[in-house]
Amino acid sequence: MVQPLQGAMWKQLLQRSARENLTLQGRIREMLVSAILDGQLKPGAPVPSSRELATELGVGRITVVLAYQQLADEGYLESRERKGHFVSAALLGQRAQTRTVPEDLPDQPAIAWKKRLCQHPSLQRSIVKPFNWQKSPYPFLYGQFDESLFPTAAWRECCLKALSVLDIRDWAPDQITRDDESLVEQICTRVLPRRGVWATPDQLIITVGAQHALYMVADLLVREGIRVGIENPGYPDARNIFTSRNAEITPLPVDDNGLIVHDGLRKHDYLYTTPSHQCPTGVTMPLHRREELLRLANASNLVIIEDDYESENNFSGNPIPALKSLDRNHRVIYIGSLSKSLAPGLRIGYIVAAPELITELRALRRLMLRHPSSFIQRSLSLFISLGYNDAHLKRLAEAQKERGTLMLDALARRAPQCKVTPFGGGGSCWVQLPDNVHPFELAQRAAERGVLIEPGDVFFQAEDPQRPFIRLGFQSINARVIEEGIATLAEVITDMQNRRPPN
Repeated sequence: MVQPLQGAMWKQLLQRSARENLTLQGRIREMLVSAILDGQLKPGAPVPSSRELATELGVGRITVVLAYQQLADEGYLESRERKGHFVSAALLGQRAQTRTVPEDLPDQPAIAWKKRLCQHPSLQRSIVKPFNWQKSPYPFLYGQFDESLFPTAAWRECCLKALSVLDIRDWAPDQITRDDESLVEQICTRVLPRRGVWATPDQLIITVGAQHALYMVADLLVREGIRVGIENPGYPDARNIFTSRNAEITPLPVDDNGLIVHDGLRKHDYLYTTPSHQCPTGVTMPLHRREELLRLANASNLVIIEDDYESENNFSGNPIPALKSLDRNHRVIYIGSLSKSLAPGLRIGYIVAAPELITELRALRRLMLRHPSSFIQRSLSLFISLGYNDAHLKRLAEAQKERGTLMLDALARRAPQCKVTPFGGGGSCWVQLPDNVHPFELAQRAAERGVLIEPGDVFFQAEDPQRPFIRLGFQSINARVIEEGIATLAEVITDMQNRRPPN
């Protein structure tokens, strides 16, 4: 008899371990490990015979035998001749015993955490996206993962290569402040030159995504009284990061060519800009304006923080050189990402800047997290060196161009009352709604019909929920349903216009 688990309880445990990416043998192992670690199987307790458990679960006996053997090798089970398998007492003896709080312990006053907090990041206006967005039939959201475009086989191959004995010896030790040298080399020789940027290893540091890069730059350079100019509309998290340092934030207007260059910029210490694909409008700053901006920065002793997100995704095939490529005096701090085009969950970005700044950033990063995952760095280095990255970027650009074209065509035909800002790349478009259609109400009504959109107010420094803009992403939506999704959105817009008189 099996104690304390019997009969159908084993099937229930197996169902709880029903991960789609595990084999049946793996699910049985996970089921047993969970039962052992959760205390449902006590140290020294017998587990069912392989024949008995196979019958209970309706699986082949050999599957259970192999699972038992592996668990015995790992110390969870111990095999006793002619008696079967038992839960190992030695393994569980290393775990702390659960203790209950003494009943006679007097009640303590609750800690007033709100009074202790030096700041409240949760109160900042940020981009919010549903956690279950993938269940929506029309997710017009920016920056999300599209599994149909992910190079699964290539990435798996690179991860396996990174697990070779020689590679493990390189990346497994604590790197402290160092980065994976092979990835740094690939970025310097294969990635940056595509943007016209030439850098040496001492001018580059790897980060946990571009946002981590921006946070470190702000942490090192920005404090109370520092004057920072930010595009308006612009990237909300950049605004929030600089605001959290008590900087003097100035909203800077943009037009169809990106950040407007004018003499008023001279009063700033730093300028944050997204010239390749302005966030959120998607417009690209032309070369002549980039040169004008850099001349102004040199003459005014101000520093430019260039966030070059989506720089590789240009529909024309002829991307404009990065602002950093024109910099000869380390006037530009360049922030890039390697994970946005591949998979946001990889969280790998980088900073290119003056060597003395990189040195301090490395010391700062050590205090925060030491270094990003060395295994991910090595895998990504292989992904680039084997040519997979260039091939993936080409496929991605083709897919984004197709989806962008479908989006523009559908909006022109289905929602002609909306004004779309022209864009030449990226994965989203900026849409101005009719004045009597409020974006938050539209987002709510559209979500009820399966259409997810992003209200545009969060991108502006001054809060105004009725500001008539939305951002429509096409990075993670299947091309086949774009027309249908825009048609549904247009129906909601028309319905709102008909119900509400003009302002």
